[in-house]
Amino acid sequence: MIAIIDYGMGNLHSVSKAVERLGYETIITADAQEIMEADGAILPGVGAFGDAMQNLQNTGLDEVTKFYASSGKPLLGICLGMQLLFSESEEYGRHEGLGLLPGTVIRFQGDFKVPHMGWNKLEFKQQQSPLFEGLAPGHVYFVHSFHAKPERSSDLLATTDYNGQVTAIVGRGNVHGMQFHPEKSGELGMSLLRNFLALTGARETVR
Repeated sequence: MIAIIDYGMGNLHSVSKAVERLGYETIITADAQEIMEADGAILPGVGAFGDAMQNLQNTGLDEVTKFYASSGKPLLGICLGMQLLFSESEEYGRHEGLGLLPGTVIRFQGDFKVPHMGWNKLEFKQQQSPLFEGLAPGHVYFVHSFHAKPERSSDLLATTDYNGQVTAIVGRGNVHGMQFHPEKSGELGMSLLRNFLALTGARETVR
């Protein structure tokens, strides 16, 4: 079972449907016990960092998510969900994140279009990551105005180029994040999601 963490801000159903298409059972839930019993968990997100953290804190799901990560089970943050994994964000003021990965989320700066929206090619930085097994770099779909700056280079698994290097995939141990939307990123996005789901050890349903 894969838990999609429901804190009131996210593309919950599109992520859930993508996981189901890959042959895994999902549950969209805000229940701590259901989340903790899941083989893997996904933290999606659309919207502002501060609002998202407030929702997580108001529901207690910030602590549930951190406890889940400490359990060693695979956790994946998608888009805003990836940014929430970091220490803090400067989006509309300073906001503390979940602190699962050290680093800061900052706004794009420069004379170019923001938000970054469209298909960009990935560059795999850590070829040994199990997320990349059997895959070659290709294009995925981004929509974001802020991007993460990890403190540790070892946490940076893949980047893309948008007027400079941009964090695309992060990970340490059982905690992973994708800035783009894998469920909207064609074959490569779904393959990356499939590789994450394989890490959970969840039993695939009959398709």
